[in-house]
Amino acid sequence: MSRKKGQSYSAEQKTKIVLELLKEEETIAQIATKYKIASQSITKWKKQFLENASLAFEPTRAAQEFKDEIKSKDEEIAELQKQLGKSVVEKEWLAKKLESSVSLNKRKTLVENELELSKTLQCKLLHISRATHYYKPVPISEQNLKIMHTIDEIATDNSEYGYRYIHQQLLEDGYNIGKDRVLKYMQLMGIQALYPTKKRLTSIKNPEHTIFPYLLKEYWSRTGKTKQIYVPAPNEVWSGDITYIRTNGGFMYLAAVIDWHTKAILAYKISNSMDATLATDVLKTALLKYPKPKIFNSDQGSQYTSYEHTQVLKQNDIQISMNGKGRSIDNIVIERFFRTLKHGNIYISDYQSIKELKEGVKNYIHKYNFKRFHSAIGYQKPMNLYLEFIKNVG
Repeated sequence: MSRKKGQSYSAEQKTKIVLELLKEEETIAQIATKYKIASQSITKWKKQFLENASLAFEPTRAAQEFKDEIKSKDEEIAELQKQLGKSVVEKEWLAKKLESSVSLNKRKTLVENELELSKTLQCKLLHISRATHYYKPVPISEQNLKIMHTIDEIATDNSEYGYRYIHQQLLEDGYNIGKDRVLKYMQLMGIQALYPTKKRLTSIKNPEHTIFPYLLKEYWSRTGKTKQIYVPAPNEVWSGDITYIRTNGGFMYLAAVIDWHTKAILAYKISNSMDATLATDVLKTALLKYPKPKIFNSDQGSQYTSYEHTQVLKQNDIQISMNGKGRSIDNIVIERFFRTLKHGNIYISDYQSIKELKEGVKNYIHKYNFKRFHSAIGYQKPMNLYLEFIKNVG
């Protein structure tokens, strides 16, 4: 046998060489020369051979030990795979919950500079693009802010107008603006036409969120060409929505919850972000103060389809109802309140600061709830009627 440089020996070859050595017919040096291998290697092989010789008489035990070792490793691997799978499921669940319940702006603030994870990976885990993370918003100019305020006024006075009609009105009013920019501003402001047919402009949805059916069809009736809605009792139906609120220096968002029968505003909040947290905070406030409703209705916007918001409703055993696609008229009661608020307070107040806005809206909603007659409830006052109901039921 001639050995090439770097050659390795199989188990059979090693066994043959060791057996020759055990015959003791030749010296180690002779056998080493014969097979062109170092004496130290032959000595080592002999030691290994003798240490494991007993296995030749107990092959079953050796095989069983080997099988047991394989089984142990398999179980270890299975457990690791189980833990890995659990981690993946937990990560995906947390990522979905984070994406649905935390606004994009807040998620952007979670990206850290001094961290072992790269910014690219952090953005991926937080479901935000790198471009979004590095984007620096350009402040809205005074002229563009004026256009947005005008869009708000046109939409409030002409609730059936979509972006094309609003664009036409802006042109007539002397503004030089394209239809796409009108549509962009309306989406930013959360404005859509109140018209019972499919429209291009709808609330911005999240495709991963569940859309629930509209449950209020039984409350609608038609008299001639007029279609009206009537909810027979307080706490039968609540609804929530978010609207754009103008100030002299910019804009904010107002979220509110209304009782459909009494028209009482049960809770509201003003924020600079139109996100799931805003909608959910208002709902939680209403549920802390008053008995829960049978049904809660909203549009299909991501603020209301989010995990955070729908979980609050499910935990309180409240039926979830959502407007049909492109049908803001399905939530007409709160839309009418927003129109009343803007004409009765926002447009005539010229608020100079957020502090002034919040104080002014607080005073107006108190007046609306407790002092203003409402024709739809027989010229009674909304909150007085609602509290009387709560008192009698309780």
